[in-house]
Order: sequence, then structure tokens, then C-alpha cells
Amino acid sequence: MSEWPQGWSGDGSGRYGRGSGSAEPEGARAMPQVRRGAPGAGGPPPYDEPPLPPDLSPRGTVPRQQASQGYDDYDDGYNTGQVYGGGNRGPGGNGPGGPGGPGPRPVRPKNWKRRITIGLVTLIVLLLAVGIGTYIWADSKLRNEVDLSKVEDRPSGGKGTNYLIVGSDSREGMSEEDKKKLHTGSADGRRTDSMILLHVGDNGNTMISLPRDSWVTIPAFTGSESGRRIPQSQNKLNASFSSEGPGLLVRTIEYNTGLKIDHYAEIGFDGFANLVDGVGGVDIDIPQDMKDKKSGNDLKKGKQTLNGQQALAFVRQRYGLAGGDLDRTKNQQKFLSALANKAASPSTIMNPFKLYPTMGAGLDNLIVDKDMSLWDVKDMFFAMKGVSGGDGKQMNMPISNPGLATSKGSAVQWDMTKVKQLMSELKNDDKVTVSSN
Repeated sequence: MSEWPQGWSGDGSGRYGRGSGSAEPEGARAMPQVRRGAPGAGGPPPYDEPPLPPDLSPRGTVPRQQASQGYDDYDDGYNTGQVYGGGNRGPGGNGPGGPGGPGPRPVRPKNWKRRITIGLVTLIVLLLAVGIGTYIWADSKLRNEVDLSKVEDRPSGGKGTNYLIVGSDSREGMSEEDKKKLHTGSADGRRTDSMILLHVGDNGNTMISLPRDSWVTIPAFTGSESGRRIPQSQNKLNASFSSEGPGLLVRTIEYNTGLKIDHYAEIGFDGFANLVDGVGGVDIDIPQDMKDKKSGNDLKKGKQTLNGQQALAFVRQRYGLAGGDLDRTKNQQKFLSALANKAASPSTIMNPFKLYPTMGAGLDNLIVDKDMSLWDVKDMFFAMKGVSGGDGKQMNMPISNPGLATSKGSAVQWDMTKVKQLMSELKNDDKVTVSSN
């Protein structure tokens, strides 16, 4: 019985099979496919072509597994464990790059530039959205309540920008417990506890404290409630605020200095304390032990961090100081600059857990003029920060007599010769050369 499958010739010549004496390796020879009954062929009747052995392909040189997939879709080496580009695939071979196959598949580079661009655009859009949302929220909290357009007989403007910063003793929104804790008392209305003129210009910024007991001319004005004309008088500067509020205070300062006030900002007791707590306290160097029963101040000499309650007591103390109210104004400037430096520092601005409480506490209690924007508030704080950093000057209004006897009690008399020179330098935005002494 023949060992060959049905229809196969037992002659081993030119074929691969048993008894073949050929030295050709497997896969190097093709099996002829002869159909019986074809012209010139003898033998049994025609038969169906048998399947190829598993390791052979019709081409004779390609393994059957590759031939079944199609040679154009060559194996990249990962399915058989071959190294990509290795083996028989060089020039002259049947692999990619040879005469029998295509070149190697191009590797698509990852488009990192496009991904980075998309990421940056997304980040910028997100930051803009957060920034715009924060601005709208903060701007809505700003209390634009003072109408400077109603101030009468205003002087002409000069170079630079002039802010009037007022610390009032307003107890608005404070509970009885808060008043007791902060030693504020329970007086109705509001009076000025501090007044600072801040000039922002190209030749450095200048902070000038105006003692509340300054003896000045309060110009004639029209009463906001009665509507009647009130004549000019001599009185302490604080009286102008007590009687008619911010409008008359601005009118009085402009009348006595000739300097136009561009913006007005006022903060009360509670707002000041909350603002200090919002920034996490303010670092300051206390020059000497301080204790005052009326303000509640009780601090030891040296560097320390003051919370809101301690800070309010520090800026309010006037008794027990050698220079009285003049020393108090110096302490107010010193602390206000330190507060602005902390509020405008990167550690506050870049930290949302500090930024939003600070802005909320400050803006909820900050009363400004109708034309003052959030950007103006920012400029004011950064200008005060610059002064504390040495980019500017801190001083009191030049004084000729700190204990002037008047019908209203002891008052502070300005040195008008120096005051006129100082105001001229500010109005022209010249470098300030006048000193307080």
C-alpha cells in the first residue's frame, strides 16, 4: 500500500516527501500541483487538489502562516518573537525593504506640542474664569457710598493720585460682646480715629498723618439734612467729620491744604480687626512696653504677631505715649503699612484660604467713594506696601505747636509755611523734601 496521500505520485523527483534525497531544506521547494486528466497527463481520473502541508505555501519560500495572512501585511516581529527589522528583511530578502515586500511602517511621532498647547489654553481659560469670578464677587462687596461730586468748591487736580484713608470708631454691626471685647464703648454715630493722606506718584509715595485735633478752618457748607447754609468756623479737624461725615471732612482738608482728594476709603473698628485676623495676624516690632486701660492695649517690647483685637488696641492708644496723639499717628502709619504689606504679599494673594477671608473681611467693612474701583483699592494697598518697603516716605503733617490753647481745648497747630511747600510738592508730584519737624 502506498504511503502517499491519494492522488500523489510516489516518485520523489522534484518533490518534497519521503525518500527524497534532495538536500534542500523544508520550505525551499514547492510541491507541483498536477491534476490528472489534464492535457498530457496520464494516470487516474482528475481529483480535487489536496490541502498543503502545514509548513508550506504556494510561493515556496514563505511560511504558510504568513502566506495565509497575505504577504503585504508582513509580520512586524512581535507575533513570532522576532526583533523588528531583523532576520531576513534586508535588501535582497523577502522581508520589508527587500524586493518582495514594502518598506518599514513609519512610526507616528506623538504630537506633544499640540497636547501642551491644548493644556496651556485650558489652564489660561480656567484661570481667567476664576479671576473674573473673583473680581465680580469682590466688586459686588465694595461699598461705594461716598459721593465726592457733591463736595463744594473743590481745588483743581494735580499729578498723581491722592487717597484719604480714614479709620473711624464706627461700631456698625458689632454685638455688645464684640464692643466689650474690643474696648470700643457704645457711643452712637462715628468719629475719626485716624486720618492719613496717601499720595501715589512717580517720585515715590508719601503717607501723611493728619492729627484729629488739628486746629483748622471748617469752610461754609450746606447741611446734608437741613439743607441750610452753615457759616465758616474754626474747630478741630475731627469736628468736620462728626457733624457732616465724609463730605465735609474732604471739603475741610481740601480747603486747608489746596490738594484735591481723588479717592476716599474708610474702615471701622470691627472691619479693621477682622481684616487683621483675615491675613493671619500682622508682624510688628513694639518699641517699648505698652499698656492702656481705655484702649485695652497690653503689649510687651519686641517683635510679635498681633491679632485683630491686639492690633486695634495698638492703633487706638493715645494715653501713656510721650507725644500723645502725634505718637499715636506714627503707630497707626507703622501698623497700616505692615498690614498692607501682609495683605498684598504673595503668601496671601496666592493662597485662596487667606485671600478670600481677607477680601471678604476688608471689603465688607470698607466704605469708599462712588468712583473708586476694585483696581483703585488694589493700587492703594500696594502703594502702602511700597512705603513700608522703603519706596516712599512716612510723616506727620508739619506741626508748629502741638498744644495750642483754643476755645475747644488743647489742639494741634500746623506749620503753614511747611504745609504749603509740602502740598505744592505733592500737587506737582515732585520729590518730597519737607520734614515733619
